Amino acid sequence: MDLADDLITHPYDVYERLRTSSPVHRIKGMDGQPAWLVTRYDDVRAALADPRLSLDKTNAREGCYRGLSLPPALDANLLNMDPPDHTRLRRLVGRAFTPRRINQLRAPIRDTTNRLLDALGPHGTTDLISAYAAPLPITVICELLGVPESHRPDFRSWTDALIAPDPSRPQAAKEAIVAMLRFLGDLLDHKRRQPADDLLSDLIAVRDGEGEQLTEDELMSLAFLILFAGYENTVQLIGNAVLALLQHSDQMQALRQDPTRIPVAVEEFARYEGPALLAIRRFPREDVTIGDVEIPAGETVLLSLAAANRDPDRFADPDRLDLDRDAAGHMALGHGIHYCLGAPLARVETEIAVAALLARFDVLELTQGEVHWRPSLRARGLIELPVSYRATLPSR
Repeated sequence: MDLADDLITHPYDVYERLRTSSPVHRIKGMDGQPAWLVTRYDDVRAALADPRLSLDKTNAREGCYRGLSLPPALDANLLNMDPPDHTRLRRLVGRAFTPRRINQLRAPIRDTTNRLLDALGPHGTTDLISAYAAPLPITVICELLGVPESHRPDFRSWTDALIAPDPSRPQAAKEAIVAMLRFLGDLLDHKRRQPADDLLSDLIAVRDGEGEQLTEDELMSLAFLILFAGYENTVQLIGNAVLALLQHSDQMQALRQDPTRIPVAVEEFARYEGPALLAIRRFPREDVTIGDVEIPAGETVLLSLAAANRDPDRFADPDRLDLDRDAAGHMALGHGIHYCLGAPLARVETEIAVAALLARFDVLELTQGEVHWRPSLRARGLIELPVSYRATLPSR
Protein backbone atom coordinates (compact mmCIF):
# COMPACT_ATOMS: atom_id res chain seq x y z
CA MET A 1 0.00 0.00 0.00
CA ASP A 2 1.57 3.32 -1.13
CA LEU A 3 0.14 6.17 0.95
CA ALA A 4 2.98 8.69 0.78
CA ASP A 5 1.23 11.69 -0.80
CA ASP A 6 -2.04 11.33 1.13
CA LEU A 7 -0.24 10.92 4.46
CA ILE A 8 1.49 14.27 3.95
CA THR A 9 -1.54 16.26 2.79
CA HIS A 10 -4.44 14.53 4.61
CA PRO A 11 -2.94 12.23 7.27
CA TYR A 12 -5.94 12.05 9.60
CA ASP A 13 -8.38 11.05 6.85
CA VAL A 14 -6.02 8.26 5.81
CA TYR A 15 -5.43 7.12 9.37
CA GLU A 16 -9.17 7.03 10.09
CA ARG A 17 -9.73 4.68 7.15
CA LEU A 18 -6.82 2.46 8.13
CA ARG A 19 -7.73 2.41 11.83
CA THR A 20 -11.31 1.41 11.03
CA SER A 21 -10.48 -1.35 8.56
CA SER A 22 -7.67 -3.21 10.37
CA PRO A 23 -5.30 -2.76 13.35
CA VAL A 24 -2.17 -3.26 11.20
CA HIS A 25 -1.42 -2.62 7.53
CA ARG A 26 1.42 -3.60 5.20
CA ILE A 27 2.75 -0.42 3.55
CA LYS A 28 5.82 0.97 1.83
CA GLY A 29 8.23 2.84 4.10
CA MET A 30 9.76 6.22 3.31
CA ASP A 31 12.42 4.62 1.10
CA GLY A 32 9.97 2.33 -0.70
CA GLN A 33 10.86 -0.70 1.43
CA PRO A 34 8.05 -2.63 3.20
CA ALA A 35 6.90 -1.97 6.76
CA TRP A 36 3.94 -2.67 9.06
CA LEU A 37 1.84 0.33 10.15
CA VAL A 38 0.00 0.25 13.50
CA THR A 39 -2.77 2.83 14.01
CA ARG A 40 -5.00 2.02 17.03
CA TYR A 41 -4.36 3.64 20.40
CA ASP A 42 -4.18 0.52 22.57
CA ASP A 43 -1.93 -1.30 20.09
CA VAL A 44 0.42 1.67 19.66
CA ARG A 45 0.72 2.28 23.40
CA ALA A 46 1.44 -1.39 24.11
CA ALA A 47 3.98 -1.60 21.29
CA LEU A 48 5.85 1.52 22.46
CA ALA A 49 6.51 -0.23 25.78
CA ASP A 50 7.11 -3.73 24.38
CA PRO A 51 10.75 -4.83 24.98
CA ARG A 52 10.44 -7.31 22.11
CA LEU A 53 10.37 -4.38 19.68
CA SER A 54 13.97 -3.23 19.25
CA LEU A 55 15.32 0.09 18.02
CA ASP A 56 18.70 -1.47 17.23
CA LYS A 57 19.09 -1.77 13.44
CA THR A 58 21.16 -4.93 13.81
CA ASN A 59 17.81 -6.65 14.52
CA ALA A 60 16.38 -5.53 11.15
CA ARG A 61 15.79 -7.98 8.33
CA GLU A 62 17.32 -7.19 4.95
CA GLY A 63 14.94 -5.58 2.48
CA CYS A 64 12.81 -3.79 5.08
CA TYR A 65 12.66 -0.09 5.87
CA ARG A 66 15.46 0.83 8.32
CA GLY A 67 15.11 4.60 8.70
CA LEU A 68 17.55 7.43 8.13
CA SER A 69 21.04 6.26 7.20
CA LEU A 70 23.76 8.06 9.16
CA PRO A 71 27.50 7.51 9.58
CA PRO A 72 28.60 5.71 12.79
CA ALA A 73 29.68 8.97 14.44
CA LEU A 74 26.07 10.21 14.35
CA ASP A 75 24.23 6.89 14.55
CA ALA A 76 25.28 5.75 18.05
CA ASN A 77 22.39 7.58 19.69
CA LEU A 78 19.39 6.78 21.86
CA LEU A 79 17.09 6.31 18.85
CA ASN A 80 19.09 3.26 17.75
CA MET A 81 19.68 1.64 21.15
CA ASP A 82 18.08 -0.82 23.52
CA PRO A 83 18.95 -1.47 27.17
CA PRO A 84 21.50 -1.65 28.69
CA ASP A 85 23.28 0.88 26.43
CA HIS A 86 20.11 2.98 26.12
CA THR A 87 19.73 3.00 29.92
CA ARG A 88 23.34 4.08 30.43
CA LEU A 89 23.24 6.95 27.93
CA ARG A 90 19.81 8.19 28.97
CA ARG A 91 20.92 8.32 32.61
CA LEU A 92 23.97 10.39 31.67
CA VAL A 93 22.21 12.94 29.47
CA GLY A 94 19.05 13.01 31.60
CA ARG A 95 20.87 15.20 34.10
CA ALA A 96 20.39 18.12 31.72
CA PHE A 97 16.59 17.79 31.69
CA THR A 98 15.69 17.58 35.36
CA PRO A 99 12.64 19.62 36.52
CA ARG A 100 14.98 21.96 38.43
CA ARG A 101 17.10 22.69 35.36
CA ILE A 102 14.05 23.17 33.13
CA ASN A 103 12.56 25.66 35.61
CA GLN A 104 15.85 27.57 35.57
CA LEU A 105 15.42 27.98 31.82
CA ARG A 106 12.01 29.67 32.08
CA ALA A 107 13.41 33.18 32.50
CA PRO A 108 15.88 32.90 29.57
CA ILE A 109 13.10 31.45 27.38
CA ARG A 110 10.82 34.39 28.24
CA ASP A 111 13.65 36.81 27.43
CA THR A 112 14.16 35.16 24.04
CA THR A 113 10.45 35.21 23.17
CA ASN A 114 10.21 38.89 24.08
CA ARG A 115 13.27 39.71 21.99
CA LEU A 116 11.84 37.88 18.98
CA LEU A 117 8.46 39.59 19.36
CA ASP A 118 10.11 43.00 19.79
CA ALA A 119 11.81 42.45 16.44
CA LEU A 120 8.42 42.02 14.75
CA GLY A 121 7.20 45.46 15.79
CA PRO A 122 3.64 46.37 16.83
CA HIS A 123 1.95 45.42 13.53
CA GLY A 124 2.63 43.89 10.15
CA THR A 125 2.87 40.52 8.41
CA THR A 126 5.40 37.77 8.92
CA ASP A 127 6.11 34.07 8.69
CA LEU A 128 5.79 32.94 12.30
CA ILE A 129 7.88 29.81 11.68
CA SER A 130 11.03 31.58 10.48
CA ALA A 131 10.53 34.64 12.72
CA TYR A 132 9.43 32.98 15.96
CA ALA A 133 8.74 29.25 16.22
CA ALA A 134 12.10 28.19 14.73
CA PRO A 135 14.60 30.63 16.29
CA LEU A 136 13.23 30.13 19.82
CA PRO A 137 14.10 26.41 20.20
CA ILE A 138 17.32 26.82 18.23
CA THR A 139 18.41 29.52 20.68
CA VAL A 140 17.39 27.53 23.77
CA ILE A 141 18.95 24.20 22.82
CA CYS A 142 22.12 25.79 21.47
CA GLU A 143 22.61 27.79 24.66
CA LEU A 144 22.00 24.66 26.72
CA LEU A 145 24.67 22.80 24.77
CA GLY A 146 27.03 25.73 24.30
CA VAL A 147 26.79 26.14 20.50
CA PRO A 148 28.10 29.54 19.30
CA GLU A 149 25.42 31.89 17.98
CA SER A 150 27.17 32.26 14.60
CA HIS A 151 26.54 28.59 13.76
CA ARG A 152 22.84 28.41 14.65
CA PRO A 153 21.38 29.34 11.25
CA ASP A 154 23.62 26.70 9.64
CA PHE A 155 22.36 24.05 12.01
CA ARG A 156 18.75 24.88 11.22
CA SER A 157 19.34 24.50 7.47
CA TRP A 158 21.14 21.17 8.01
CA THR A 159 18.28 19.86 10.14
CA ASP A 160 15.69 20.93 7.57
CA ALA A 161 17.61 19.10 4.84
CA LEU A 162 17.42 15.85 6.82
CA ILE A 163 13.77 16.11 7.89
CA ALA A 164 12.33 17.05 4.51
CA PRO A 165 14.88 16.55 1.69
CA ASP A 166 14.44 18.70 -1.40
CA PRO A 167 13.83 16.38 -4.40
CA SER A 168 15.52 18.95 -6.65
CA ARG A 169 18.70 18.68 -4.58
CA PRO A 170 19.28 14.96 -3.91
CA GLN A 171 22.73 15.63 -2.46
CA ALA A 172 21.51 18.15 0.13
CA ALA A 173 20.98 15.58 2.91
CA LYS A 174 24.45 14.06 2.39
CA GLU A 175 26.01 17.53 2.35
CA ALA A 176 24.19 18.36 5.60
CA ILE A 177 25.53 15.21 7.28
CA VAL A 178 29.10 15.99 6.21
CA ALA A 179 28.74 19.58 7.45
CA MET A 180 27.31 18.41 10.81
CA LEU A 181 30.16 15.96 11.32
CA ARG A 182 32.75 18.62 10.65
CA PHE A 183 30.99 21.20 12.80
CA LEU A 184 30.40 18.90 15.79
CA GLY A 185 33.95 17.56 15.62
CA ASP A 186 35.37 21.08 15.68
CA LEU A 187 32.98 22.12 18.46
CA LEU A 188 33.90 19.16 20.67
CA ASP A 189 37.60 19.86 20.13
CA HIS A 190 37.03 23.48 21.17
CA LYS A 191 35.07 22.44 24.28
CA ARG A 192 37.87 20.07 25.28
CA ARG A 193 40.37 22.94 25.13
CA GLN A 194 38.05 25.50 26.71
CA PRO A 195 35.32 23.82 28.78
CA ALA A 196 32.39 25.98 29.88
CA ASP A 197 29.22 25.71 31.95
CA ASP A 198 27.19 23.85 29.32
CA LEU A 199 25.94 20.37 28.55
CA LEU A 200 28.56 19.54 25.92
CA SER A 201 31.38 20.30 28.35
CA ASP A 202 29.66 18.08 30.92
CA LEU A 203 29.36 15.22 28.43
CA ILE A 204 33.02 15.59 27.43
CA ALA A 205 33.99 15.35 31.09
CA VAL A 206 32.06 12.07 31.29
CA ARG A 207 33.68 10.82 28.07
CA ASP A 208 37.20 11.63 29.23
CA GLY A 209 36.75 10.86 32.91
CA GLU A 210 36.70 7.70 34.95
CA GLY A 211 33.79 5.36 35.70
CA GLU A 212 30.68 5.25 33.50
CA GLN A 213 31.91 6.62 30.18
CA LEU A 214 30.84 7.40 26.65
CA THR A 215 32.58 6.26 23.49
CA GLU A 216 33.65 9.00 21.09
CA ASP A 217 30.88 8.01 18.65
CA GLU A 218 28.33 8.08 21.48
CA LEU A 219 29.49 11.56 22.50
CA MET A 220 29.19 12.91 18.95
CA SER A 221 25.87 11.13 18.38
CA LEU A 222 24.38 12.47 21.61
CA ALA A 223 25.36 16.03 20.69
CA PHE A 224 23.75 15.53 17.29
CA LEU A 225 20.55 14.01 18.69
CA ILE A 226 20.04 16.65 21.38
CA LEU A 227 20.48 19.45 18.84
CA PHE A 228 18.36 17.74 16.18
CA ALA A 229 15.48 16.63 18.40
CA GLY A 230 15.61 19.74 20.59
CA TYR A 231 14.95 21.84 17.54
CA GLU A 232 12.70 19.60 15.44
CA ASN A 233 10.07 18.60 17.99
CA THR A 234 9.73 22.03 19.56
CA VAL A 235 9.50 24.15 16.42
CA GLN A 236 6.77 21.84 15.17
CA LEU A 237 4.90 21.78 18.47
CA ILE A 238 4.92 25.59 18.68
CA GLY A 239 3.97 26.11 15.03
CA ASN A 240 1.18 23.53 15.13
CA ALA A 241 -0.20 24.97 18.37
CA VAL A 242 -0.37 28.48 16.94
CA LEU A 243 -1.98 27.20 13.74
CA ALA A 244 -4.63 25.38 15.77
CA LEU A 245 -5.50 28.62 17.56
CA LEU A 246 -5.58 30.59 14.31
CA GLN A 247 -8.06 28.06 12.96
CA HIS A 248 -10.16 28.16 16.15
CA SER A 249 -10.58 31.82 17.06
CA ASP A 250 -12.97 31.05 19.91
CA GLN A 251 -10.30 28.94 21.62
CA MET A 252 -7.71 31.65 21.06
CA GLN A 253 -9.96 34.20 22.71
CA ALA A 254 -10.61 31.87 25.65
CA LEU A 255 -6.85 31.55 26.29
CA ARG A 256 -6.41 35.32 26.04
CA GLN A 257 -9.05 35.76 28.70
CA ASP A 258 -7.53 33.12 30.97
CA PRO A 259 -3.81 32.49 30.26
CA THR A 260 -3.59 30.15 33.26
CA ARG A 261 -5.21 27.51 31.02
CA ILE A 262 -2.26 27.46 28.60
CA PRO A 263 -0.22 24.65 30.26
CA VAL A 264 -3.23 22.32 30.03
CA ALA A 265 -3.95 23.54 26.50
CA VAL A 266 -0.44 22.52 25.42
CA GLU A 267 -1.36 18.88 26.07
CA GLU A 268 -4.40 19.19 23.79
CA PHE A 269 -2.29 20.93 21.11
CA ALA A 270 0.14 18.00 21.27
CA ARG A 271 -2.66 15.44 21.00
CA TYR A 272 -4.51 17.27 18.25
CA GLU A 273 -1.55 18.08 15.99
CA GLY A 274 1.64 16.66 17.46
CA PRO A 275 5.17 17.14 16.09
CA ALA A 276 5.48 13.60 14.72
CA LEU A 277 3.20 11.35 12.71
CA LEU A 278 5.26 8.24 13.47
CA ALA A 279 7.45 6.99 16.28
CA ILE A 280 10.95 5.75 15.47
CA ARG A 281 10.81 2.45 13.56
CA ARG A 282 11.11 -0.78 15.51
CA PHE A 283 12.23 -4.33 14.70
CA PRO A 284 10.72 -7.37 16.50
CA ARG A 285 13.32 -9.64 18.08
CA GLU A 286 10.85 -12.49 17.60
CA ASP A 287 7.55 -13.02 15.81
CA VAL A 288 4.92 -10.79 17.46
CA THR A 289 1.17 -10.41 17.12
CA ILE A 290 -0.31 -6.92 17.11
CA GLY A 291 -4.07 -6.78 16.90
CA ASP A 292 -4.78 -9.92 14.94
CA VAL A 293 -1.74 -9.62 12.66
CA GLU A 294 1.43 -11.67 13.09
CA ILE A 295 4.58 -9.73 12.26
CA PRO A 296 7.74 -11.77 11.56
CA ALA A 297 10.96 -11.10 13.48
CA GLY A 298 13.16 -8.43 11.93
CA GLU A 299 10.49 -6.74 9.84
CA THR A 300 9.87 -3.04 10.35
CA VAL A 301 7.06 -1.80 12.60
CA LEU A 302 5.88 1.81 12.30
CA LEU A 303 3.73 3.11 15.16
CA SER A 304 1.45 5.99 14.24
CA LEU A 305 1.35 8.46 17.12
CA ALA A 306 -0.95 10.72 15.11
CA ALA A 307 -3.48 7.97 14.41
CA ALA A 308 -3.45 6.82 18.04
CA ASN A 309 -4.04 10.35 19.29
CA ARG A 310 -7.14 10.64 17.06
CA ASP A 311 -8.54 7.22 18.01
CA PRO A 312 -12.22 7.70 19.04
CA ASP A 313 -12.00 4.65 21.30
CA ARG A 314 -9.61 6.68 23.50
CA PHE A 315 -10.54 10.33 22.90
CA ALA A 316 -14.18 11.36 22.34
CA ASP A 317 -14.73 13.44 19.20
CA PRO A 318 -10.97 13.28 18.51
CA ASP A 319 -10.92 15.54 15.44
CA ARG A 320 -12.18 18.47 17.52
CA LEU A 321 -9.74 20.81 19.26
CA ASP A 322 -11.02 21.07 22.84
CA LEU A 323 -8.78 22.98 25.25
CA ASP A 324 -10.93 21.80 28.15
CA ARG A 325 -10.27 18.17 27.25
CA ASP A 326 -8.29 15.93 29.56
CA ALA A 327 -5.66 14.90 27.01
CA ALA A 328 -3.66 12.84 29.49
CA GLY A 329 -2.36 9.68 27.90
CA HIS A 330 -1.66 11.21 24.49
CA MET A 331 1.49 9.89 22.87
CA ALA A 332 2.65 12.89 20.86
CA LEU A 333 6.05 12.69 22.57
CA GLY A 334 6.16 8.92 22.92
CA HIS A 335 5.65 6.44 25.74
CA GLY A 336 7.75 3.92 27.64
CA ILE A 337 11.53 3.93 28.04
CA HIS A 338 11.99 5.82 24.76
CA TYR A 339 9.70 8.68 25.81
CA CYS A 340 11.14 11.96 24.49
CA LEU A 341 13.90 13.05 26.87
CA GLY A 342 13.36 16.72 26.02
CA ALA A 343 9.56 16.62 26.40
CA PRO A 344 9.51 18.82 29.56
CA LEU A 345 11.59 21.46 27.79
CA ALA A 346 9.40 21.33 24.65
CA ARG A 347 6.30 21.79 26.81
CA VAL A 348 7.75 24.80 28.65
CA GLU A 349 8.90 26.46 25.44
CA THR A 350 5.50 25.98 23.81
CA GLU A 351 3.67 27.24 26.88
CA ILE A 352 5.80 30.40 27.07
CA ALA A 353 5.78 30.96 23.29
CA VAL A 354 1.98 30.77 23.03
CA ALA A 355 1.42 32.90 26.14
CA ALA A 356 3.81 35.64 24.95
CA LEU A 357 2.31 35.73 21.47
CA LEU A 358 -1.28 36.08 22.72
CA ALA A 359 -0.29 38.70 25.29
CA ARG A 360 1.57 40.77 22.71
CA PHE A 361 -0.89 40.76 19.80
CA ASP A 362 -4.64 41.00 20.24
CA VAL A 363 -5.10 40.68 16.47
CA LEU A 364 -3.51 37.61 14.92
CA GLU A 365 -4.80 36.10 11.67
CA LEU A 366 -3.72 33.79 8.87
CA THR A 367 -3.03 35.60 5.61
CA GLN A 368 -3.76 32.62 3.38
CA GLY A 369 -6.42 29.94 3.51
CA GLU A 370 -4.24 26.91 2.82
CA VAL A 371 -1.16 26.00 4.81
CA HIS A 372 1.67 23.85 3.51
CA TRP A 373 3.15 20.97 5.47
CA ARG A 374 6.71 19.76 5.21
CA PRO A 375 6.96 16.78 2.82
CA SER A 376 7.75 14.23 5.51
CA LEU A 377 5.99 11.01 6.50
CA ARG A 378 7.48 11.15 10.00
CA ALA A 379 7.57 14.80 11.07
CA ARG A 380 4.42 16.95 11.22
CA GLY A 381 5.46 20.56 10.77
CA LEU A 382 4.66 23.62 8.71
CA ILE A 383 6.87 24.99 5.95
CA GLU A 384 5.67 28.47 6.88
CA LEU A 385 2.92 30.16 8.87
CA PRO A 386 2.07 33.53 7.24
CA VAL A 387 0.12 35.84 9.55
CA SER A 388 -0.89 39.44 10.01
CA TYR A 389 -0.70 40.85 13.52
CA ARG A 390 -1.45 44.01 15.44
CA ALA A 391 -0.94 45.08 19.03
CA THR A 392 -3.62 47.55 20.07
CA LEU A 393 -3.11 46.85 23.73
CA PRO A 394 0.09 47.71 25.62
CA SER A 395 2.66 44.90 25.75
CA ARG A 396 2.27 42.82 28.89
